[in-house]
Amino acid sequence: MATSCAQKKNIQGHPCFGGNHKNNGRMHLAVAPKCNIKCGYCTRRHDCANESRPGVTSRLLTPEEAIVKVREVMASEVLGPIIKVIGIAGPGDPLANEETFRTFELIDREFPHLIKCMSTNGLLLPENIDRLEALNLCSLTVTLNSLDPEVAGKIYSHIRYQGKTYTGREGAEILIANQLKGIERAARYGMTVKVNTVLIPGLNDEQIPHIARRIKELGASVMNIMPLIPQADFAQVAPPSPERLEEVRQANEQIIGQFKHCRQCRADAVGIIGQDVTLGNSGCSTGTA
Repeated sequence: MATSCAQKKNIQGHPCFGGNHKNNGRMHLAVAPKCNIKCGYCTRRHDCANESRPGVTSRLLTPEEAIVKVREVMASEVLGPIIKVIGIAGPGDPLANEETFRTFELIDREFPHLIKCMSTNGLLLPENIDRLEALNLCSLTVTLNSLDPEVAGKIYSHIRYQGKTYTGREGAEILIANQLKGIERAARYGMTVKVNTVLIPGLNDEQIPHIARRIKELGASVMNIMPLIPQADFAQVAPPSPERLEEVRQANEQIIGQFKHCRQCRADAVGIIGQDVTLGNSGCSTGTA
């Protein structure tokens, strides 16, 4: 029988939610290729083994291939004892892919003791939160970069929602409303919610304390302020310095707890944060990804 979110509410083994990130590991399953929004800082390639950033995977998996990989990892003498979390973080948006739900079904059936985690842009979260609760999802990350539609409209070139494409402020208003509604409903279910915010210097700096206060009110547990990776539409924007990033984190720590060990992982990351391994076709190896 799967463990309920109420029993796992603190999810102390989750390395990305304040757990022991030096000894507890996670496994990301790259089963979700489709995305429903276009972030200005995102570029996705599926064969970049030497890159470590969100949206990158060496290979897309079907749900059936994914469960085979989980079995291999959990049977490994090296990885099996440290893997506490099975997550789906792309390379697209998990909620835009039915494969996400099939994969969680398989994981819940065969490995109910593992924490199931998902990272999403939140556009489809309100309409899918009941399905995620039924699948015993206990930890959820939502990327929220602005509460101001004017600012968000400069970050996202478009969204695709209910068969239509929306741009600028109109698209941003829909996205933000769904993100906030989804966060609130997830927290009410007892899920532990983390909010990721990409710090884009000169664009959303002033938004971050507003985001911190709002998500705290909605029931989020922790915030992860991440530095911009200059690429795509923001290729010419300088990322925040480590000192500036730490300054912003410390300022917002007065509002909500901050996760400071994020390495902006690949969609197929496996192992300890910052010490990922690569998986061969027939099992595990210890090469650094």
